[in-house]
Amino acid sequence: MGIKAVLNPDHIPTNKYQLIIVGMPAVTFTTISGMELEVDMVDLPDRTRATGGNPKAVEFTAEMPMHHAIELAAMELWMEEAQDPVSLTYKKAGTLIMTSGSGDIIKTYSMIGIFCSKRKLPDLSFESEGDMAVVEWTFQVDTLLPI
Repeated sequence: MGIKAVLNPDHIPTNKYQLIIVGMPAVTFTTISGMELEVDMVDLPDRTRATGGNPKAVEFTAEMPMHHAIELAAMELWMEEAQDPVSLTYKKAGTLIMTSGSGDIIKTYSMIGIFCSKRKLPDLSFESEGDMAVVEWTFQVDTLLPI
């Protein structure tokens, strides 16, 4: 039996997604890293582990084209909100939307308390063949909920 026989049709491809941040313009993220949800653990005296009950904050990265000037300026302003003096609006809400090939299946995740914690400018080299410069952003999310 082949893999197509066991998979449901109309899969969700990894290139049909949108990350929407409330209060921000639409930003073109060319890549978004996987988002891991992990629960705190405690080590017990018998050397086993048990859940601590609380999920940890979720961290992920996303890249955007450096030449998207308006989007980059908006991201830079948002990053400044998390720096001293910290703005009351530095944490935002967001939604990750993933869509199947036909558009009939949509999977969404709600992000509560998302903010930028790091910005990484691109590596530069004369040896490059003119690759597109991208800015990598690291995000922290208090709560990631499937909708």
